[in-house]
Order: sequence, then C-alpha cells, then structure tokens
Amino acid sequence: MKRQRVDYSGLSLRSLTDPKFSHILLLLGWFVYFGFYFITENLIPESRFHEIHCAMDDIIPFNEIFLIFYIGWYLLIAGALLYTLLYDVDAFRSLQTFIIITQILGVIIYIVYPSVQYLRPDPFPRDNLFTRILGLIYRFDTNTGVFPSMHVAFSLAVLSAGLKDRYLKAYQKIALIITVIMICLSVCFVKQHSFLDVIGAIPVCLAAELIVYGRKYWLPAFRHDGNRESKEAAGKEDKWEEKSETARTAHI
Repeated sequence: MKRQRVDYSGLSLRSLTDPKFSHILLLLGWFVYFGFYFITENLIPESRFHEIHCAMDDIIPFNEIFLIFYIGWYLLIAGALLYTLLYDVDAFRSLQTFIIITQILGVIIYIVYPSVQYLRPDPFPRDNLFTRILGLIYRFDTNTGVFPSMHVAFSLAVLSAGLKDRYLKAYQKIALIITVIMICLSVCFVKQHSFLDVIGAIPVCLAAELIVYGRKYWLPAFRHDGNRESKEAAGKEDKWEEKSETARTAHI
C-alpha cells in the first residue's frame, strides 16, 4: 500500500496556528535548543566542568573514516523529520516530541553537571580530507557539553520512530538499525564523545520513549499480550475439561 502525501495546500504563516498545520510549530524546539546550547557551550565557567573519560575511550582508536557516519547523522535527522512531515503527521509529532524531550533533559544535565572531554588528537596522526574537515568541526563544536551525547539521542529517536513505522519494509528497518549503530560508534572513533556519553544517552531516550509512546504503543501491546495469554490459558483449561468429561463418559 502506497503512503499518501500530506496535503499542505493553504499553508501560510497565518495558518500555522490552524490544527491542520500546527504540528509544524514543533520545529521551533530546535531554535530553543540551539539557544540553550550556545549558553552551555560559552557561558558556563571552565572551573565547573567535569571530565568524562573511561577505559573504553583508551581502547577505541581515532579513525577519521568514521567522519562519514558522523556527518551522515545530519542527513538522517533532517531526512526523518522531512519524511514524516510530508507523509505521516502523527509520526512527525511523536518523533519531534521525542527529540524535544531529549533536548530538555540534555540541557538540564549540561547545566547541572557541565561536562568536558579531552580525547581529541592533537595533532592529527594523518593529514587528509577527513582530518581537515574534522578539524573544522572541532573548531565549531567545542569539547564541552558532551554528556549525554545528543548525536546518539537523536539517532535513537529516529530509530524508535522507524521501527514502529508499518510502511517500512524489513530490509529498510535493518538498514536503519545498522546506520544508527554506525553513527553511535562514530562519535567515539572521531573523538567527539566519550563512550560514557553514548551510554548516558540511553536512559534519556528511555524516558522519552516512555513519555511519547508508552500509553499509545507499549501499554496496548502489553495489554494485548496479557489478553492473549489469558485466552490461551482459558483455551487450555477448556480443552482439559473436555478431555476429563470424555474420560468420565467412557468410564461409565
């Protein structure tokens, strides 16, 4: 079955408050997030930062090739938001709300527990196109405000939405899983994040998952499984009673 495209005819600045188009306003959450991101990156004194480091960081080598997946994150997030915006308004609302929740929790953690990592190689072990691009990213994106990793959190948000999409085929979901895994690994290999930052994003996403999908996705699923188990148990009991009745009749 082909997915129908959402009708945006009549969309204008004035119509954004109309229920038909109001979901687009959720994108304003990105501007709020980047505003707080600027504050946490530039206005928190260095003396407050806590270094994030673990033994796994010393095991994972620097590899600039993973920059491909790291940059691919931008395409993943933009593509997922655009796709759901054009084809599934409910999925867009859920995905963007999931992202907003992780942004709120992430900013709170950045302010309460400012973090920094000192994993970036200086100088780079190799000079090539990838390390030059990564050098530009290093200058633009500081090594502070790293725990938890929003790179990972937003990727898991897309994965959660994608796995629930009944229009995506099995091979597409497998490709999405592999892509998200590689993106999560890339933040460690390009030394933008500690392995702890990756782990720290998981409980943040679990909280968002519960808030966004708990009642409308997981709770009905659990109830359905419970009802099915009850029906199976009742069926087995009925069969047992039938066998017992048959045995009594034969004995008589």
